Amino acid sequence: HEWILMNEDSTASIGLTDYAQDALGDLVFVNLPEPEDELTAGEAFADVESVKAVSDVYSPVDGKVLTVNEDLPESINSDPCGAWLITAGEITGTEELLTPEEYEAFLETLDD
Repeated sequence: HEWILMNEDSTASIGLTDYAQDALGDLVFVNLPEPEDELTAGEAFADVESVKAVSDVYSPVDGKVLTVNEDLPESINSDPCGAWLITAGEITGTEELLTPEEYEAFLETLDD
């Protein structure tokens, strides 16, 4: 339940979806990687702690961490889709990403 926004400069911002933040509840701590850390699609690159649990955050793509958002967890609790966790570069493996419409359709299957 991570989102990725591809930027015009071939970098991307990665964050948690509203669905994930809502399921976790208010986040109280975010453990982020360091700039230059490698990202591997499907592998955890961070973890978030909420009042309910600690959960891993998985990278949707391969790449390298460029920057981390120091304004967390406050901003993610109020605007999960606007609060990025990291920016990444050297991105590959975007073929399997869902469109926003495909993700919404996927969420509908979870409510059944």
